[in-house]
Amino acid sequence: MKHIIPVLALSLLTLSASAQTPNTLSKKEKKAGWKLLFDGKTTQGWHTYLKTEPSAAWKVQDGALSLDQDAKKNGAPGGDLVTNDEYENYELSIEWKISEGGNSGIIFGVHEDPKLGATYLSGPEMQVLDDQKHPDGKFTKHNSGDLYDMKKSEKYAAKPVGEWNTAVIRKKDGKLTFWLNGVQTIDVTMGSDEWKTLLDNSKFKTWKAFGQYPKGHIALQDHGDQVWYRSVKIRQL
Repeated sequence: MKHIIPVLALSLLTLSASAQTPNTLSKKEKKAGWKLLFDGKTTQGWHTYLKTEPSAAWKVQDGALSLDQDAKKNGAPGGDLVTNDEYENYELSIEWKISEGGNSGIIFGVHEDPKLGATYLSGPEMQVLDDQKHPDGKFTKHNSGDLYDMKKSEKYAAKPVGEWNTAVIRKKDGKLTFWLNGVQTIDVTMGSDEWKTLLDNSKFKTWKAFGQYPKGHIALQDHGDQVWYRSVKIRQL
């Protein structure tokens, strides 16, 4: 019973997000403390990991943060896009759309350090994927909504490729909960015995920085495929 209230609240958020204009906040969201991380027009508030500005391959296209792979082929640099600010306890809501055969991810708790060199070396990930046509879709714990390579979704909830999905990540004092399109997919507490077991059975077992930073940046992954993000909003807890 303890999960009913937050699940309903986040489901209502998902429903309201699908009904309202992208990249906007309703009066109820503003009152509840939600803030936009993407204004729908610029890349303000973001930069490429270990850089001071967003790389040229990240563009704003039709009101979405778009990773333009054609631009990369023509020499524009890519890389994971990260928030300028760091966050510890929060609810993050974000809409995503993936290209056919595409792969990306929402990575959080990212520590920015040249010694690490990549967002995923410190940050856990909510998977974003074309589950049907990308090779990763055949692997357990690698599907959309999964806690990537650690825990499989409790229920599959992704929409067909090309459609907008709404993901919510709630992180409070280490307790981590994922929703995808209003369906709870992950519930685990970071640092718990369950977490340690999941970690020991993942590719991150020997990665010393992985999941070690309670406060960190939020990243949108460049995995070499076209992807779009919009309506990126956060409420600090």
